[in-house]
This record gives sequence, C-alpha cells and structure tokens, in this order.
Amino acid sequence: MIGLLRGKVIYKQPPELLLEVHGVGYELQASMNTFYHLPLDQQTEVTIFTHFVVREDAQTLFGFSSQDERALFRNLLKVTGIGPKMALAIVSGMTAQEFAQLVHAADANALSRIPGVGKKTAERLIIEMRDRLPKSDATPSATASSKQANTPFTIISPVDEALNALLALGYKPTQASKMITPLENQNLSVEEMIRQALRSSLS
Repeated sequence: MIGLLRGKVIYKQPPELLLEVHGVGYELQASMNTFYHLPLDQQTEVTIFTHFVVREDAQTLFGFSSQDERALFRNLLKVTGIGPKMALAIVSGMTAQEFAQLVHAADANALSRIPGVGKKTAERLIIEMRDRLPKSDATPSATASSKQANTPFTIISPVDEALNALLALGYKPTQASKMITPLENQNLSVEEMIRQALRSSLS
C-alpha cells in the first residue's frame, strides 16, 4: 500500500497530477484542494497523502494534501453507492470540515448539488456519515485565505483547463460552462477558478 509520496510535480492538469519521486513518475488523480495547495515553484518538493484503489479494470492512485482530506475520502468509500469518482468530487468541492458541517446540519439540498449526488444519495450520506464526522461550530461558508497558483505546464487556456477538470469530476458540459463563465475575466489561476466554481455550485 502506497500511503505517502514526496517529490516534485512534473505535470498537472486537474484532476491529473504527475509526481516524480527519485526518478519514478507516479500518476495520481488529485483533489482540487490538493491542486490549490501546490507550491508555485515546481522545484519545491511536495508531500501527497495517497489512497490506492484496485478494481478489475483499473488501478488508480488518489492524492490529497492532508490526512484529514484522505480520511474523508476513505470514509466516503464506505458509504453505500459512493465510488472513488464521486468521493473525489465531494472532497474537491469542500473541506472535510465543511462537509462535516453540512452532514450535521442535515443539508441534503447542498450535498445533492455535487455532481453524481442525487437527493437519495445525499440523504444516505447524512445518515451513514453523521456518526463518523466531528462536529464544529464554524460556519460552512468559512474558507481559507485565498492565494494565487500557477500552472507552468499549461498547454490550453485556464478556462478550458477548468472546464475539463469539472467535466472530469462529473459535471455536464452545459453545467460546467455555466459555472465557469462568470469567472472568465477575473484573472484567476486554474485552481482558484475551479475552487470558486465548485463553491458556487453549492451556494
């Protein structure tokens, strides 16, 4: 089991991340929060917490910026009907703390706005996750301070990269376009554009 990788980012195009560790390149599917926390300097080593998923048709390594985020991902996989793709979409759209707040508030409407999560799945998340998550007095809208990030390997426009990332997370083309359009002229990085688009879908 690969639980942690420390190395340099060679390539990143959300949700795909290529990390070089001692000459070996590891392909990961990373959460948007992970991309948001990547350093600007590509020569800086980063630490990624990982979870390895083995299926009959694929073997996929998922990456996270913190152990809390990975723990949430693993707990989500235990919920009936939640697969890795949907779990990654959930942890990409909010922090572990924000997800816990929505669950304890029984806010099925907000949870059902996540791609692939219908009303029944949202209700199941609330029922099955309520006892596994810590309670917090912070408000769901509380966010970490903003920071700009750069993508040194951009081969398409930031808007197109953000759209592709949302499509990879399960959003429909028209839905993804509607989420990104208001952010096009704000000079945001790809990661920040995706982050704001995901948050707007939950508001």
